[in-house]
Amino acid sequence: MKVINLISGPRNLSTALMYSFAQRDDIIVLDEPFYGYYLQNATLENDHPSQNEILQTLEFKEEKVVEEINLLSDSSAGRTGKKNVFVKGMAHHYLTDSPRYILNWENVVLIRHPKKLIASFSKVIHTPTINDIGIKKASELFLFLKNNEKTPIVIDSDELLKNPEAYLKKLCNLLKIPFSEKMLHWKKGGIPEDGIWAKHWYTNVHNSEGFALQKSSSQDLPKHLEPLLKKALPYYETLKNNVLINT
Repeated sequence: MKVINLISGPRNLSTALMYSFAQRDDIIVLDEPFYGYYLQNATLENDHPSQNEILQTLEFKEEKVVEEINLLSDSSAGRTGKKNVFVKGMAHHYLTDSPRYILNWENVVLIRHPKKLIASFSKVIHTPTINDIGIKKASELFLFLKNNEKTPIVIDSDELLKNPEAYLKKLCNLLKIPFSEKMLHWKKGGIPEDGIWAKHWYTNVHNSEGFALQKSSSQDLPKHLEPLLKKALPYYETLKNNVLINT
């Protein structure tokens, strides 16, 4: 079986995509399993909501997280009923420049225009940095994978929202898994796989029953965050040039 590794930034519809894959009977989803490792080892400029609780409950040794993910996807271990594993992860949670273990996974990079991302993210963390929003790291991971002949699929939140069914069919085709109609809808409220940080970040998804345009898409960008947008745009454009188009 395979590991489908979603590399995203925050506020990118990554949680909605995780919910989508969670509706399938043939996939196990994991919500940001490297978050504890990141909080334990990164130099943080901002505290994260529920930071202490996350550190107390999540594994913070990178090699152990990788081992558990690979074990879940190992059908010979007899633990998953031959299910694929979908990992929802944040790009900036990868602290090394060359996380070679992802070369064995099917990688998908999810992007969103940084103006929308930053405006939404700043509602929870008011002064984010380029490292907080993940777009720089996502660009670097894209190049790392490409240079190792493992070019990831790049998808865009705005493209997804144009026609979720058509876009998910394209994505599933590239991942070589069958599309399921179940991926288009879910019940309101959380799912058991939600991280303990869900109460701070997942309100929109908990109130939804499928993919929908978020209010944050039309929020104004606070003036003090304009320099951050300027920094983020070149990395976004690098990835945008490789994005899967919804036609």
